[in-house]
Amino acid sequence: MRVVCVGEALVDFKGTGDLLFQGYLGGSPYNVAVAIGRLGASVSFLSQLSTDRFGKLLRRNLEENGVDISLLAYSEAPTTLAFVDEVEGEPSFEFLANQSADTLFDPCPRPRLPEDTGLIQFGSISLLREPAAGSIFDILRAHQKAITVFDPNIRPTLIADRDEYMQRLPGWIALSRLVKLSRQDLVWLDERPEETVIREWFDLGVRAAVVTHGELGSRVYLDSGLRATAPAQAVEVVDTVGAGDTFTGAMLACLADSFAGELPEDEESWKRILDIAAKAAALNCGRAGSSPPTRAELDETLAI
Repeated sequence: MRVVCVGEALVDFKGTGDLLFQGYLGGSPYNVAVAIGRLGASVSFLSQLSTDRFGKLLRRNLEENGVDISLLAYSEAPTTLAFVDEVEGEPSFEFLANQSADTLFDPCPRPRLPEDTGLIQFGSISLLREPAAGSIFDILRAHQKAITVFDPNIRPTLIADRDEYMQRLPGWIALSRLVKLSRQDLVWLDERPEETVIREWFDLGVRAAVVTHGELGSRVYLDSGLRATAPAQAVEVVDTVGAGDTFTGAMLACLADSFAGELPEDEESWKRILDIAAKAAALNCGRAGSSPPTRAELDETLAI
């Protein structure tokens, strides 16, 4: 079962002191696609890449990590650049994305996804700018037979109008069957109790919601009322960039490979999925930048 990740592709420049930066290829859906590819699952990336030097590096990295690039569009517009610093242990971002290739994503006609597509992952900053946001919405609406997976991946400094964002949120939620987000994202969206917010999402059509709580682990809520939790994995943290995307990628790889793209209904299956995803995220945190584990690295960790 294929996973299609749709959204931004960019270059993260992580601050190393003063005006020194180390570049890493990234973008949330891009990172998820790479994470899935490294785990050996079938995955495609749908976006628009620049033909500049950064865009060529982004494309080559996808190919080298087993990600299908047949759905990509190309533009002479520049690649989005992000500058990242650690603030109180969390990544803080600033973006140069005005009229960049991924934000101008507007394929006409809209692409048809491969017949074996079972999961479509979307979200993050690709929903903050037109025409990309509208294009992604159209593509999702045309492929509702697949399980759509929404990760808002909130970047508050990029959301100029919170009220407008909140007005659009129900439309994205209604297109989604699985929502994955961090506790920080959920608090930014709604300060009411976690279960109250997610119950309202179930009314819009969501079937499962996964919430990550950092060092406190993760939990899943199902519309059937079932819940499951998994602990976080101990790790000496080098960098948290890409940890959430790696978690998502490992989770989707499990769903694609072991559950044929279906959402399990039992507690033990979800505990296993969350545990695998947490171990993958921990491996990513043990090195700089977004660097998801390979299948061999994850299998070695699971065997311990």
